Amino acid sequence: MTAIAVLGSTNMDLVAYVPKAPRLGETVTGREFRTVPGGKGANQAVAAARCGAQVVMIGAVGADEFGVRLRSALTSAGVDTGGLRTVEGSSGTAHITVDDEGGNSIVVIPGANALVTGLEAGDEARIAAAGTLLLQLEVPLSGVAAAARTARAHGVRTVLTPAPAQPLPGELLAAVDLLVPNEHEAAALTGLTDPRQAAAALLEQVPEVVVTLGAAGALYAARGRDPYTVPAPRVRAVDSTAAGDTFVGALAVALGEGRPVREALGWAAAAAALSVQRPGAQDSMPGRAETDAAYAAAAGGASAGGTPAGGAAADGTPAGAS
Repeated sequence: MTAIAVLGSTNMDLVAYVPKAPRLGETVTGREFRTVPGGKGANQAVAAARCGAQVVMIGAVGADEFGVRLRSALTSAGVDTGGLRTVEGSSGTAHITVDDEGGNSIVVIPGANALVTGLEAGDEARIAAAGTLLLQLEVPLSGVAAAARTARAHGVRTVLTPAPAQPLPGELLAAVDLLVPNEHEAAALTGLTDPRQAAAALLEQVPEVVVTLGAAGALYAARGRDPYTVPAPRVRAVDSTAAGDTFVGALAVALGEGRPVREALGWAAAAAALSVQRPGAQDSMPGRAETDAAYAAAAGGASAGGTPAGGAAADGTPAGAS
């Protein structure tokens, strides 16, 4: 079984569903409100666990009701929470508005996540025992860099999702094996709006890059290889909140199992496409059997002359993993 360690955020998502997101200064009437476990770190951990990996979560929750619920949600998904400590104060929260097109806007308040400034006792052993370490940027850079250095020292593959986008120190990038930005984050990191140009620039700092492109799929680029794009399935999107995290978690599992990169990207895209068809973050993430079936259907449809992944569908909306 693939072993994955995740150092990152856990948040309670406070989600408002509205017909159309409000403009600055505007008030709109929503149709539903939900509180659901989230956070990019926890999301990636749950996605990987549901796709069949053995996952350990490293991070922090507050000594509040949200903290209890966040830990319970991870445990219920099969994630080992031995590295998830409880600290005084509030858990992290994310305030999310989701419109009827499945688009979202998010305000994150770090709470306990801001205290993940480094590794605690036992965290090095947790990382060393994994085949892959997943990182994001919703906890302090000092904690992210410490985890990346530890992974590099133990020969563990490190996958970084640079979200929310911010300048990245060379020390951190030097310890990253695979960088997975969306197209907006890639542009923010490089100043280049063309994803292929941005990926080429990022390859000067890391050996492999996957730029997620929403409806257009994902662009893969590696040093010494020609870049290529893997298309995304075309589906009716309901909520794209956790699509990117689902993609990364599934991708880490597929790569950890030794699948060819192109197949791993297609499998991860199938998982992300399933997630956007349901509301919520972790609640929307598919299991392994469901992802296998969706990937097989997409591949079979393309080979049989049906609608290829990422192609036109009669009434579908393209799935995004951005």
